Amino acid sequence: MESAKKIMVVEDEKDIGELVLRYLQREGFSASRIGDGRTALARAEAELPDLLILDLMLPGIDGLEIAQRLRRNSRTALIPIIMMTAKGDESDKLLGLEIGADDYIAKPFSVKELVARVKSVLRRIERSEKSRVAYSYGPLALDRSRFEVSIDGAVIDLTTKEFGLLEAFLRNRGRVLTRDYLLSTVWGNVEIGNTRTIDVHVRHLREKIPLLADAVITIKNLGYKLRDNP
Repeated sequence: MESAKKIMVVEDEKDIGELVLRYLQREGFSASRIGDGRTALARAEAELPDLLILDLMLPGIDGLEIAQRLRRNSRTALIPIIMMTAKGDESDKLLGLEIGADDYIAKPFSVKELVARVKSVLRRIERSEKSRVAYSYGPLALDRSRFEVSIDGAVIDLTTKEFGLLEAFLRNRGRVLTRDYLLSTVWGNVEIGNTRTIDVHVRHLREKIPLLADAVITIKNLGYKLRDNP
């Protein structure tokens, strides 16, 4: 239930953080605020919150580094993250999403909108958890319940978005997946301005998993498809 969800708000501006806390608590969430990056990283690793609202600019360790470290740790890799920042530049937005943020909101923002995004991300994660399955593709294996991808038993390190993209390909092998479909499926309802991030993630997948270099086919002006058989 939503009332049991633990939300960690990492925001060094006390007034903004406290305002967000009040709105979250009003909606029944268990929310806490942390004002610096190092403490936030340690607390997130120890307490495993259900969702992290993470400011980009923080003292100690910035939000991008926190997100990267959490995604590299198998215990914290699946914690949903909503980035918030005063920067509205698209490159900052893309960077945040590419390292694994689940959503992004720029300051100044409506706190009601932020709470709505929290609920949306949690619903999306809950639906994903209910439908977790395992896939295989030649020597490649993807285990959604363990957040693990391996080749002949050797585990491959992927970001959450790379993992989600690979899962979409495996679930829809042989079908053409448009960039818009992949954005909607892997990134949810996030508006990032263009689909360049899809191409970046596909390139990373091909580099990390050579099997996919030829298996993932580029469909000009549309998107990509995974061959039926490796």
